[in-house]
Amino acid sequence: MTYKWIFKNLTKEQINIQESLSKELNISPILAGLLVQRGINTFEDARRFFRPDFAFLHDPFLMADMEKATDRLTEAIQNNEKILIYGDYDVDGTTSVSLVYKFIQKIYNNVDFYIPDRYLEGYGISIQGINYAIENNFRLIVALDCGIKAVEKIKYASENNVDFIICDHHTPDNILPAAVAVLDPKRPDCNYPYKHLSGCGVGFKLLQAFSQKNNIPFSELTSMLDLVALSIASDIVPITGENRILAYYGLEQLNSNPSVGVKSILSVCGLTDKTITIADIVFKVGPRINASGRMKQATEVVELLVSNDANFAKQKSDTINEYNNERKDLDKKITDEAITLIASDEAFSVRKSVVIYKPDWHKGVIGIVASRLSEEFYKPSIVLTYSNGMASGSARSVPGFDIYSAIESCRDLLENFGGHRYAAGLTMKEENVPEFSQRFEQFVFSNITDEQTSPQVNIDALISFKDITPKFFSVLKQFGPFGPGNMKPIFATKQVMDYGSSRLVGKDQEHLKLELVDPSSENVMNGIAFGMYEYNDHLKSLKPLDICYTLEENTFNNVTNIQLMIKDIQV
Repeated sequence: MTYKWIFKNLTKEQINIQESLSKELNISPILAGLLVQRGINTFEDARRFFRPDFAFLHDPFLMADMEKATDRLTEAIQNNEKILIYGDYDVDGTTSVSLVYKFIQKIYNNVDFYIPDRYLEGYGISIQGINYAIENNFRLIVALDCGIKAVEKIKYASENNVDFIICDHHTPDNILPAAVAVLDPKRPDCNYPYKHLSGCGVGFKLLQAFSQKNNIPFSELTSMLDLVALSIASDIVPITGENRILAYYGLEQLNSNPSVGVKSILSVCGLTDKTITIADIVFKVGPRINASGRMKQATEVVELLVSNDANFAKQKSDTINEYNNERKDLDKKITDEAITLIASDEAFSVRKSVVIYKPDWHKGVIGIVASRLSEEFYKPSIVLTYSNGMASGSARSVPGFDIYSAIESCRDLLENFGGHRYAAGLTMKEENVPEFSQRFEQFVFSNITDEQTSPQVNIDALISFKDITPKFFSVLKQFGPFGPGNMKPIFATKQVMDYGSSRLVGKDQEHLKLELVDPSSENVMNGIAFGMYEYNDHLKSLKPLDICYTLEENTFNNVTNIQLMIKDIQV
């Protein structure tokens, strides 16, 4: 795949700020430029960025309906009402339920949790879930990471004397459910300053408000921030503002004192005694937690995450790890099938989108398959299968394109839909699939830009190897935690050459192990370029290359060095 390199350039005004920050903070102008790119323009901005502090969390009562939510939760506990904690079956949903359930269970026994079955009930609030509450005399349901569009279902619950507190972060419709309280920073009438919380983050704000109202120490909450960090990383929300604070301390908790259940899942991921990062959660922990809901029942995840029994946690973690192995086999099989189907479609080359439907595909992995197709073809992708009498599917976008708006433009063909700018779920009658595919393509064709349909690498700074000093790297590490809104900086260096010892590695000799020098420096930099074997001959002929990369720490034989993680190479 050929990437277009896009260099981020500062304006004259930003260059002046960069120079000022460099002097005030006593850091490299390159690092000061990275701060300016992130909207950090003053010493105070930088202090908040480099030193996240709970003091900078917003007052939870700024969120619309928070007073109503805490009053109703307090009333339920005082009156000994049965409370049901209800959440979605993905990482955000299961961590949300685990967080709120664990917290309430510390002070109140009459509480239980419920996770809907992906296959029998589908996403979000279900009639089956409400009936479970009615039959078991639950008077209050706290719904997490779902519910913002469940207008009719909340009405049904209300008619049967079941109240709802909704904690969601998805985009609402014009009509809100008639719940006791609807907590969602994306409500148009909500003045909460930070709009990008995860579902678990909204649950955290509810507990923060409840604690303030009932004189519960804040430390009771901070001890469970490992769950919030899992949700923030896995749900791909921006790691800015409050999310940065919560992720920062959540990672601290993960690395110093994770709960019994979390510690067990970290163990099966091979992360024991390693410094856990956001990337580790995204690529190792999150997929395993998700696998339970994809392959079996996500209830098992909550049982694991709330457990204080190490033996039980190990057994559950091992089981969930097996689910993940099954999931990997299945998603590879379906991805291969999907690519074969697409290759046989003569019209595909002129289409700007992918909409593909096969009734017998496993519903649990179609979201992963949609992600793989969007990466493979660089087009907004929707994968549909047949479930509960409907064509049901997942959508994944490409950088910059709002796939939620594209789906919304076809809402008259849909039974249900919801999600974010880059990921969504949808359900429709099977007979509507052809027309939906056509209209979705029309919207994408008319609204997507050329830049959004071709892969590109955004380069944060052009540097030379002499800039990469131990102090430079030490400050750079403090830019973390990295993620959306604060991605790990990508640097470019031009005219680098083989130092003489670069070589091919890997089982099939498909990777390049690099030792490079550049014209301006005597520094020899080690690097790894996965899958880029084709540049070996060029290197060995001592011809220069341009590279772009991130900087990583690599430890071998107890010696830690800075390593270039190559993103792309240009001749």
